[in-house]
Amino acid sequence: MAVLTLPGSGALATTVRAKALVFEDPLSRALLARIQQIAPSDATALVVGETGTGKEIVARHVHAESPRRDRVFVGVNCSAFPETLVESELFGHERGAFTGAHVAKPGWFETANGGTLFLDEIGDLPHLVQVKLLRVLQEREIVRLGARTPTPIDVRLIAATNVDLEDAVRAGRFREDLYYRIKVAELVIPPLRDRPGDILPLANHFLNVYGKRLGGESVELTPAAIHRMREHPWPGNIRELENVIHHALLVCNHGQITPNDLRLAVAVRRDEGLPPQAPVGVAALRTALHSLFESETPNLHALIDQTLVCAAYEYCDRNQLQTARLLGVSRNIVRARLIQYGELPVGARGASSALVAEGHPSTAS
Repeated sequence: MAVLTLPGSGALATTVRAKALVFEDPLSRALLARIQQIAPSDATALVVGETGTGKEIVARHVHAESPRRDRVFVGVNCSAFPETLVESELFGHERGAFTGAHVAKPGWFETANGGTLFLDEIGDLPHLVQVKLLRVLQEREIVRLGARTPTPIDVRLIAATNVDLEDAVRAGRFREDLYYRIKVAELVIPPLRDRPGDILPLANHFLNVYGKRLGGESVELTPAAIHRMREHPWPGNIRELENVIHHALLVCNHGQITPNDLRLAVAVRRDEGLPPQAPVGVAALRTALHSLFESETPNLHALIDQTLVCAAYEYCDRNQLQTARLLGVSRNIVRARLIQYGELPVGARGASSALVAEGHPSTAS
């Protein structure tokens, strides 16, 4: 299994970036094939994906598979700079261009000359900078702040965003001409919840990374923990998975990670397995059942049956006939259950035969 990682990914990180990526799931393998198609060219690329899906890792892999692989790769987060400094950071400035500019300074485009420049969160660029960026892409030259002479550059641009740029274009927050200029080659990274085949390989990778760091015994995931991870929707994607595994290694016992160690909210993915036109609330019911399954609750069937019958009886204002109609069973069965669960006296009419018919020991001696 090939695992792509960010440089320095062995260090603790405080960002929401993904620090590892695998291509085990069919959707991931399709993404890898797309990368291999795009990488050999110099085309501007746009990487689209939710936070924590591995956009920078994909950008670095495009660079590594390109003819520029031996040249510099520069990654810049557009949202990390104050709006007043973005233009200077990207395109550079001359001495005296503005207050505090005591020396000339090249921008990130010049720093990446001959290689690849990765602009993360490009949707956060101010409108004026978008105009200048479009010109840079068209003319293949930059003009530093305070300068009059353009400087030729040879840079492949890879941009990334976790927002819908088409919506931003419609709302007037992003230039349409720039959008189409950077979208020459688009790479869409599916969220982790849509590529379940990547979850376990990534989890095992982080088990190995953090296990070595902690220097403890070998740790494995229990089948129930694996099931819980596959059911979880992973809103934080790979970065969330990394944090979950790190925490689980800190609290697990006896060399095994259980569902409780994962500290994940129970969730059901996309209502899988529900019948068509399932009533509202069935997905939530199944979620609650999964929680009971994983907690290994004893006598679970009896507990669920008692909870269902008693809740329906209460909902129907303790009317047996209405309760039977609500549950779709006979009144005798409802009466028998209510006697069994202490809601009616033992001698209630018809109770014993109904209990025996349902396979329960009679409450009448």
